[in-house]
Amino acid sequence: MIKLFNFIAIAEGFSYVALLANMVFIKPTNLILYKSLLFPIGMSHGLLFISYLYLSFFMKNKLNWNIKDLLIVILGSLVPFGAFYIEKKYLKNA
Repeated sequence: MIKLFNFIAIAEGFSYVALLANMVFIKPTNLILYKSLLFPIGMSHGLLFISYLYLSFFMKNKLNWNIKDLLIVILGSLVPFGAFYIEKKYLKNA
């Protein structure tokens, strides 16, 4: 379960970065490409984000996180590159 959450955390972080890169770099230069990439990147990021949140509640009990740690893990999914920080700080030692 920990390896799955680790994989989801990294994949969610990359999908968030890909979604932001699509918005920042591709949208101003090529609107057609932006619109064609928005749905697949957005859908994969949404599924990974929901999986990340769902698994974080299971990991709370498995890794004995307190409420503060759980909130930090959840907030890590909202900040760009936050999932990578969470993976390194909370999941490497698990």
